[in-house]
Amino acid sequence: MNLLLDECIDRRLAREFSDYDVKPVPQMGWAGIKDGQLLELAALEFDVFLTVDRNLAFQQNLPAFDIAVIVLQASSNRLADLKPLAPAVLAILPTAMKGQATIVSA
Repeated sequence: MNLLLDECIDRRLAREFSDYDVKPVPQMGWAGIKDGQLLELAALEFDVFLTVDRNLAFQQNLPAFDIAVIVLQASSNRLADLKPLAPAVLAILPTAMKGQATIVSA
């Protein structure tokens, strides 16, 4: 399973998902690309998009994209705040549905 980390997430969070192929948006050369186009590109190479953008599900027509979205909700997007969410993300990855957003919170 291939995971894409949004550019506002510390790339070191990828270490928590060592059993998966994880790439951050900037590594793909997609930094600064708007959400709709980013989801189109991501769906071609990734299974899951990890983001902290709580509005993504409301701003984009997620069923139009062949990628699952996981929204991390923490007090900030700092690594120390996001890292505790990793076990919950790992638990839901096998059942994350493409075209839908799943919220993971503390």
